Amino acid sequence: MKLKEILDKTTAFFKDKKIETARLDAELLLAHGLKLERIQLYLKFDQPMKDDELVILRELVRRRASGEPVAYILGYRDFFKYRFEVSPAVLIPRPETEHIIEEVLSWNSDKEAALGFMDLGCGSGCIGLTLLKEYPQAKLLAVDLSEKALEVASRNAEALGVADRVKFLHADAAQEDMLMSTYMGFVGKNKVDALVSNPPYIAHQDNQVEENVKKFEPNSALYADDNGLALLKNWSRIYGNHLSPSGLMLMEMGMSQGAAMKEHFDSLKIFNEINVVKDLASHDRVIRGVTHG
Repeated sequence: MKLKEILDKTTAFFKDKKIETARLDAELLLAHGLKLERIQLYLKFDQPMKDDELVILRELVRRRASGEPVAYILGYRDFFKYRFEVSPAVLIPRPETEHIIEEVLSWNSDKEAALGFMDLGCGSGCIGLTLLKEYPQAKLLAVDLSEKALEVASRNAEALGVADRVKFLHADAAQEDMLMSTYMGFVGKNKVDALVSNPPYIAHQDNQVEENVKKFEPNSALYADDNGLALLKNWSRIYGNHLSPSGLMLMEMGMSQGAAMKEHFDSLKIFNEINVVKDLASHDRVIRGVTHG
């Protein structure tokens, strides 16, 4: 059977399974199984598939049909301009999180600035490591409670060529003294220029979470107490006072949390600017605070 026929059959099978991105997923898995770039598939549509290739593809299709995310099957997800290894130990990077990168770039357009970044709950490292790629003189403290997540992030740092400018710390982000002493020792500053985070922010009682997310992605990276606000509030309260003058804090949040987080940021009395950044669907996505200069 030719590659084009296999692709069409796989697409139809995924549609029957109610997979919204049926064609895209079929192309990505077929390219992965054949060790090709996705664009190369179109040049090989008339090429017959070998039996051993079909065996590999069937297993990939079975995994996707079970609900397993494509990123975990492929072992990577592209984020901003870079490719990141992912595994079930880390949350899959989402396009909405790229708003954090864009906000940092807007806040400081000097790409040669020797900034000090802190990334709380870093997961795969997609936020902090992307910032290191964008700011070649910057340094980063990346913190996570999961050792397995830090192993993934460390490999990403090596692959991106920024391992010498990041310090990974296995700790609870609420351990203020440990984090700040480690930050000061590695970055060489006593203030954080920009703190970024995509913390767990889903309420435990939220029944809108997709089944495949609940089944396959790490729950520890998803859920938080206080209607999902606990870590957002606690981490911002702790580290707000450690920001530089005109320092930046950016935290991803849920689509209904903007008003509560804006009120919380205002109560901290440290920010000169407070904004709720909307995503492309006009949902609340990032709370942004800039300290007094």
